[in-house]
Amino acid sequence: MSLSQLGHDVVYYALALPDPEPVAPPGFEAVGTILGWAKWVGLIAAVLALIFVAVLFMFNSRRGEGGEHIKTFVAILIGVMIIGAATALVGFISGA
Repeated sequence: MSLSQLGHDVVYYALALPDPEPVAPPGFEAVGTILGWAKWVGLIAAVLALIFVAVLFMFNSRRGEGGEHIKTFVAILIGVMIIGAATALVGFISGA
């Protein structure tokens, strides 16, 4: 065994930290329910916002101003994607 390999093994095993599985504390089920409700409320608000922007498109297209709300429309769609993927994003960021 080379000296560098021995040094690597010593550092690796000396600094190895335990990596336990995440376990929710007792009584934490209510938080999951609240988060589920928040996700549904967010998606409902996003759908209503998309309908509102579509109505703005409809009224403003007659006046030749229909393209002014494209940024709002794209921002709402990005928000919908983030809300829908919230669980996966948190899992990715936290490394779970």
